[in-house]
Amino acid sequence: MTGPPGTPPGAADVAIIGAGVVGTAIARELARYDLSIVVVDAATDVGTGTTKANTAILHTGFDAVPGSLESRLLRRGSALLRGYATRAGIPVERTGALLVAWTAEQRRALPEIEEKARQNGYTAIRPVPAAGLYQREPHLGPGALAGLEIPDESVICPWTTPLAYATEAVRAGARLELGRLVTGVHSEADGHALATSRGTIRCRWLVNAAGLGADLVDAMAGGGGFTIRPRRGELIVFDKLARPLVGSILLPVPTAATKGVLVAPTVYGNVLLGPTAEDIDDRSDTGTTAAGLAALLEAGHRIVPDLAGEEVTATYAGLRAATEHRDYQIRVDPARRYACVAGIRSTGLSASLGIAEYVTDQLAGAGLPLAERGTAGAGPPAMPYIGEAGTRPYQDAGRIAADPEYGRIVCHCERVTRGEIRDALASTVPPADAGGLRRRTRAMNGRCQGFYCAATVSAMMAAARGPAGGGRAVDRGPAGRAAGRASPELGRLA
Repeated sequence: MTGPPGTPPGAADVAIIGAGVVGTAIARELARYDLSIVVVDAATDVGTGTTKANTAILHTGFDAVPGSLESRLLRRGSALLRGYATRAGIPVERTGALLVAWTAEQRRALPEIEEKARQNGYTAIRPVPAAGLYQREPHLGPGALAGLEIPDESVICPWTTPLAYATEAVRAGARLELGRLVTGVHSEADGHALATSRGTIRCRWLVNAAGLGADLVDAMAGGGGFTIRPRRGELIVFDKLARPLVGSILLPVPTAATKGVLVAPTVYGNVLLGPTAEDIDDRSDTGTTAAGLAALLEAGHRIVPDLAGEEVTATYAGLRAATEHRDYQIRVDPARRYACVAGIRSTGLSASLGIAEYVTDQLAGAGLPLAERGTAGAGPPAMPYIGEAGTRPYQDAGRIAADPEYGRIVCHCERVTRGEIRDALASTVPPADAGGLRRRTRAMNGRCQGFYCAATVSAMMAAARGPAGGGRAVDRGPAGRAAGRASPELGRLA
């Protein structure tokens, strides 16, 4: 594809640093136009940073700061993602949420929270008396005084979402350059040269969606004005037998420092407890701590006491890209042909499509030529369904009759079949390692954490890679690029 006049030879029209949910959403949006797009990430898969380790809630934006950019893009993004998820087959369950006040001070804060929601354009919120809370959630701990119902809060699959964005972008011609750490950004006459751990990538326009590394990339590009201070959130996942204990997302009354610890169902049939909120210096420290998990268990016992008797399937921690600013740090510099998309914190999943739409409009206003592709409007890909609310392959007699591999279960904890694993390994954006396969199929993600099925899964991955053990192609669109090599390591819930 030839780019607009002025594009350096061999350069992409737009390079996006960061293959998380925000970066892939922007790639999907820009891939609708006649542009050459490359997405660069140090990881060997999409959605491996903050994206994969969040609370997996599709927010309405009821509690955002009124008038903020976050409020605007979260409201827009949530509406867009609900429609997109339906078309792409991304698991979503509209469970609703109950914000519970446990103290007199928290109860006094409820009218202000309700008013904030209305200022944000969310009018379905309504007060709930204590009796109503226990009618809705009979396993709620004693002492709840009152609450607010937010009926449109939902739970979503945080893994399928960026995979759907990336798959759609790649099929439209975008290129994924994974396993390439950006070490420098250098201005050139007609764009930028990105120094990476595996050579140089040139582009006419640069979009910084690097998440936890966004301030470092911004400094490389000559920017400044914010600093990422990672905020670690630890979470606990309870076994599926705990699922009947919780019908809604149970939210705390937020404070100035944190939204607090919640209890929520997941689209995979588990129950989630968390997160903690701890500012740390190490951008790679996603380890859980004894103190953090103990605090979560104490909070969980207060919110839903019966959780104390349930099995813990996994624990994990995610890092949120917090800055010293309360709002998103999104700006476009026309002179430098540079967009910074940073400080998204914990709402990036819900706001992703709103952010992508906004950034694309800003880029167009800054001079990026946008001409619709002839293939525009093809729509999202049909993603494999890995939730519990719909029909899984092992439950589909017609599908099994057409292909018996969908009836041969490999991972019995999560009911994952050979057909699903085979399909994931041959997909447009295939997994580079066992963690990536978990996120695509749920294999090895259940109670035994791969104890029984890991050998079979590993053998299937090795066979898919072929005798040379080389990397698999991640680009099955027009560009046809290669991914990184597979790793034999097995992560927990990753």
